[in-house]
Amino acid sequence: MRSFDVFHYIERHIGQKVLVVIERDFGFEGQLSAVSKDPPGIWLSEATAAILRGTLANPLPQVVSREKKSDLFIHLNSVLRIEILRGGE
Repeated sequence: MRSFDVFHYIERHIGQKVLVVIERDFGFEGQLSAVSKDPPGIWLSEATAAILRGTLANPLPQVVSREKKSDLFIHLNSVLRIEILRGGE
């Protein structure tokens, strides 16, 4: 049986657009460009800061605001969730 390695999982998605949630209401969107094991983290290119909000009617947080950034390194210790975005999201 193969052991699960989060780095292999993330590496499979290099080149795809991702949403990396840092806090409940804040994250970054961008193209996953590299994975680093020491220090553990990911590189995003064409990154944008994203403000997330949930409501009583829709408790799943949605992106409500974006601010353009450049290339960005995010340490995996600060990541709550990584979402792989499909299509025109």
